[in-house]
Amino acid sequence: MSITLTDQDKRTLRTAAYGAVSLLAAADAAGSPHKAATEGSIALSSATGLVGHVLAGKTKDINLNGKSVAALADHVLPALTAAMSLLKKQAPAEADNFRSIVIIAIEAAARTHQGQPSPTIADMARKITAALDAA
Repeated sequence: MSITLTDQDKRTLRTAAYGAVSLLAAADAAGSPHKAATEGSIALSSATGLVGHVLAGKTKDINLNGKSVAALADHVLPALTAAMSLLKKQAPAEADNFRSIVIIAIEAAARTHQGQPSPTIADMARKITAALDAA
C-alpha cells in the first residue's frame, strides 16, 4: 500500500522533527546551542523509510522563528503531537519510526555536554517526549 502525504503533512513532520531539535538547542542557551542543533540535525538526516524521505526534503518550507523558547514551544510541541496522530492514522509503522528518530535526535543534541544534560535540557526533552506520546 502506497502512502501519500500532502505538502502540509510533510511540512508538519519537518516542523515537528526540526523543531524538536531547535527547542533542545534553545534550551541549551548557556551551553553549546549550535553544536546541539548540528548533532540533532545530523541524526535527523539519518532517518530512513517514509520519514527519512520527508525529512530529507525541502526544509525551507517550515518556520521555526520565535522570540522566545516559549513561542517556539507553542508552535513545535503541538506539531509533534499532530505528526504522530497523522502517522498513526496513515502509516502506523512510520509513526514508530518518526518517534524513534526524534528521540535519537534529541538524545544526540543533548549529548553535546560532558556528563549529564542540564536540568533545563532534560526538562525540554521530557516535554518533547510527552508531546510525541500525546497522540
